[in-house]
Amino acid sequence: MKKPIIGITCGWDMGPIPKSKGYPEAKHVLGDYYIKAVENAGGVPVVLPLCTDYTLARNIVDALDGVILSGGPDVDVRRFGARAMAKVSATQPRRDAFDMEVATYALNETEIPVLGICRGCQVINVAKHGTLVVDLPSEGKLEHRLDMYPRDILSHDITVKEGSRLHKLLGATEAASNSYHHQAVEEAGEGLEIVAYSSPDNVVEAIEMPGERFVMGIQWHPEGLVNCPEHQNIFKELIAHAIAYSEKKSK
Repeated sequence: MKKPIIGITCGWDMGPIPKSKGYPEAKHVLGDYYIKAVENAGGVPVVLPLCTDYTLARNIVDALDGVILSGGPDVDVRRFGARAMAKVSATQPRRDAFDMEVATYALNETEIPVLGICRGCQVINVAKHGTLVVDLPSEGKLEHRLDMYPRDILSHDITVKEGSRLHKLLGATEAASNSYHHQAVEEAGEGLEIVAYSSPDNVVEAIEMPGERFVMGIQWHPEGLVNCPEHQNIFKELIAHAIAYSEKKSK
């Protein structure tokens, strides 16, 4: 069976000043966990470049069988009508523009399966006209940027909506996740449903699109939880839907 092509958005890094003479060179970067998660689930991972011609996003999505919107820095808060504060990370206009073009086209004009992770979850929500909490601690929530733990360690509990796709994949309404964020979904975007909250402060941890199509946003990093089969089920589900989408396209 032909394996589905899964495109993964990447980060943008200027890097340090080189020891030799010259200026830093911009680099496209992506954590290895994403590649391994797609490979292990049965897909072919392809890193999507941050094209300066954002309209190329449509051509790129049309060549894929599934999309993963990866983690990274904060989405520019002006994209969802908020005001920045000092705790917001430096904006990356090029990445915001490209990621949003990919998400908007994929979600609104195709049936391609889409998985958003951390920042990617937030991109899905903003692309569907939802809003984000600009900084969780400033809103009286617990600290969710728990980067004292490595990616393969579960660091806080979540509650999952019974009957949701996520419930089916995790196999329980009570689970645990890793956590590296300070923003989160506030109001769910059009056609999206909130399906998980953190315990005990009720921060949104997952969104999905009800129905047959696979669209899911996960606020934690399941790609890092390599020793947790229930979290790897998320990638297996993406691949299953990508195979079906590929077969449908070829008819």
